[in-house]
Amino acid sequence: MVFSSVIFLFFFLPLVLALYFSVPFKWKNTVLLISSLVFYAWGEPRYVVLMIVSIIMNYGFGIWIDKADDHEKKRVAILTFAIVFNIGLLGFFKYANFFVDVMNSALQTNFRFHPIPLPIGISFYTFHALSYVIDVYRKREKAQQNLFRLSLYITFFPQLVAGPIIRYNAVAEQLSKRVFSSIQFAEGIKRFILGLSKKTLLANPLGSVADTVFATSAADLSTGSAWIGILAYTLQIYYDFSGYSDMAIGLGKMFGFEFAENFHYPYISKSISEFWRRWHISLGSWFRDYVYIPLGGSRAAPWKIYRNLFIVWALTGFWHGASWTFIAWGLYYGILIALEKAGLEKILSKIYPVNHVVVLLLVMIGWVFFRADDFGYATEFIASMFYSRGGEIFDSQALSLLSLHWLHFAIALIVAAPVYPKLQRLQLNKVFTKAQTVFALLFNFFLFGEVILYLINSTYNPFLYFRF
Repeated sequence: MVFSSVIFLFFFLPLVLALYFSVPFKWKNTVLLISSLVFYAWGEPRYVVLMIVSIIMNYGFGIWIDKADDHEKKRVAILTFAIVFNIGLLGFFKYANFFVDVMNSALQTNFRFHPIPLPIGISFYTFHALSYVIDVYRKREKAQQNLFRLSLYITFFPQLVAGPIIRYNAVAEQLSKRVFSSIQFAEGIKRFILGLSKKTLLANPLGSVADTVFATSAADLSTGSAWIGILAYTLQIYYDFSGYSDMAIGLGKMFGFEFAENFHYPYISKSISEFWRRWHISLGSWFRDYVYIPLGGSRAAPWKIYRNLFIVWALTGFWHGASWTFIAWGLYYGILIALEKAGLEKILSKIYPVNHVVVLLLVMIGWVFFRADDFGYATEFIASMFYSRGGEIFDSQALSLLSLHWLHFAIALIVAAPVYPKLQRLQLNKVFTKAQTVFALLFNFFLFGEVILYLINSTYNPFLYFRF
C-alpha cells in the first residue's frame, strides 16, 4: 500500500499529543494504544484484527512460558510453538504467493492462489513479538501481565509500520513509568522535523529521479543515466528509512520514550561489515542476537561461521521481500562479509581512502539488485554502469536529470557525512554557542516551513519500507 502517511501523521499528531498530555499518567498508555490502532486502521483497516490476534497470542505465550518456569521441556515446546505461530503468520501473508509461484515453476504445475495483500509493517511487529517471547524464555524479562502495555509495545504508532525494531527489554520499564521534560520534548520536535525533512525534501525528489531511470529500458540507458539513477536510489533509500527512524525516535521522545539509534552515517564506512554496523542497526542486532549467536556465531569452526553468515544474510534478504532479487541481495552481502572475515577487511583497512570508494561501489551495486524487479534488468543495469551501448556517456536524459536535481544531490551527499555533528561540537566561546543555538532554532523553523510547502504541492509521499 502507498498512502500519504506523512500528511495523515501531520494532522493526527497534534490531536494525540493534546489528548495525551491532558489525561493522568494511568490513562496515557490507553491513549497511545487507541491512537496506534487508529493510525494503523487508517491505512490497513482490515488487518487490525490480524494484529490484535498476534498480540493476544503472544501475550498468552509469554505468560505460559513464565508459568512453566520449572519445566524446561515445556518451556521449549511453548517457545517453539510461539516461533512457528509468528513465522507462520508472517510467512503466509508475505511469502505464500512467492512459494506458490516457485512451486508452479519447479513442478510445471498451474496452481491458482488468490494474491494476498501484504499487511503494512507485519515484518516489524512480528519481530517485536518474537523478541518479547524469546526474551521471556531467556529470563531476561518477566512476562508482561498487563495486556494493554504489551499491546502498546507492539503497536506504538511511531515505529509500527517501518521500525526501528524496538526490543521489549529496552522499553519494558518505560511502559510502566516515564519521565517527561520540556528539554526531551523539544529534542523530540527537532528530531521529528529533521526526519520529516529528510523524507520530504531529499528522499522524495531523489526518488522521482530513481523512478525515472529505473523505468527506462536497461538497453536504452547511458552510463551517465545509470550512475545518476543508482546514486539517486542510494541516497533515497537512506533518507527515506533514516528519515522515518528519526521521526519515530523524535515522536518517542515527545511521548516520554527513548529509542536507540537506527542509522549512524553508513555511507562513511570503510568496510562492508562497518556499513552494516551503521545501517538499520536494529535489524542487524536482531538477527545477530536471535539467529546468528544461537547458531554458534563466531565461536565455532570456520566452516560453521561461514554457514551461519550465509543463513543470516539469506534470511535478511528474504525478510525484505518475497523475491529472488532480495535473496540474491542478502547472499551478496553474505559473500562480501565472509570475504572480509577471510582477510579482505584487513587488506581494505590498509588502503584508505580507496577502501571507502570500494565500499560505496559495492553498496551501490547491491542496491541495484534491491531496486530491480528481476535479475535480467539488474544485470543489464550494472552493465550500463560500466559500458554505454550507444557510445554516449551522458545522453539528454542524464543531462536533464542533473540540471533539475543537482542541488538535491549536493545537499544529500553533504548531509550523508557527519558534517553537522562536527559543527555542533565547535563551541569556541559563549557568544558563538548562543549564535549557534539561535541559528539551529531558525533553521528548524525554515525546514518545517519548507516541508509544509512541499506537502501542499506534492502527492508523492511513499515510504519504501512500508512494503516490508
